[in-house]
Amino acid sequence: MENQPDYIKINKQTWNNKTDVHIASEFYDVEGFLKGKSTLNDIELQLLGDVSNKKILHLQCHFGQDTISFARMGAQATGVDLSDKAIERAREFAEKLHLDVTFICCDVYETPNYCEEKFDIVFTSYGTIGWLPDLDKWANVISHFLKLDGKFVMADFHPVVWMFDNDFGSVFYNYFNIEPIFEEEAGTYADREAEMTTKTISWNHPISELLNALIKNGLEINSFDEYDYSPYNCFNQTEEFEKNKFRIKHLGNKIPMVYSILATKK
Repeated sequence: MENQPDYIKINKQTWNNKTDVHIASEFYDVEGFLKGKSTLNDIELQLLGDVSNKKILHLQCHFGQDTISFARMGAQATGVDLSDKAIERAREFAEKLHLDVTFICCDVYETPNYCEEKFDIVFTSYGTIGWLPDLDKWANVISHFLKLDGKFVMADFHPVVWMFDNDFGSVFYNYFNIEPIFEEEAGTYADREAEMTTKTISWNHPISELLNALIKNGLEINSFDEYDYSPYNCFNQTEEFEKNKFRIKHLGNKIPMVYSILATKK
């Protein structure tokens, strides 16, 4: 990252700017969430199993909806995020709901400097690792926080999705992690009409890079699954073919859109 812009500073500013827009959006349905709706999807719930009385560390938690959903399921939940604005709002929601949830504001790589506990489960999901340049360092953080035989659960958008341009008309980006991706765009996935322009620095990570980082850091891969839909309507050119299942209309079920991983620390 020599002579390159400070990706943490740039991305933090963007996520601070996005937080209140996201909270106000239909996409995040904060009203439904506050009334008791869980924000977790079947994909990750099947891998998580019963989380009651489990200690869960949720990395890159945005403004804490999934973290708070874990607490509602009886888990002892801790959420970590780079955005101080998002963490501030997450704490407000937890307090409003009278739930005991811990939120930590820091860069994911720095989490060991802010938390001394060990966890039964480490969780991350949907649009997280693309903000990180080094997956080996990230997997090391996961391994650090897991108890022996602890579970790592992840669901994320498939790297094939990130190869396409915004309208899925052509292969625009490299599947492999060859360089940082600098972008400036109007609006946000949760509200495309939002009057905001954001700058971001991100990275594409192929599946091999992801799995090898976890394996190298002492995690045993128990399952890896791929799905031909997204549980979120956050892309252009989508159609909802079943309730809460979205595909790119002209691509149908031809591409993987999401993958999930269950791994155990050995």
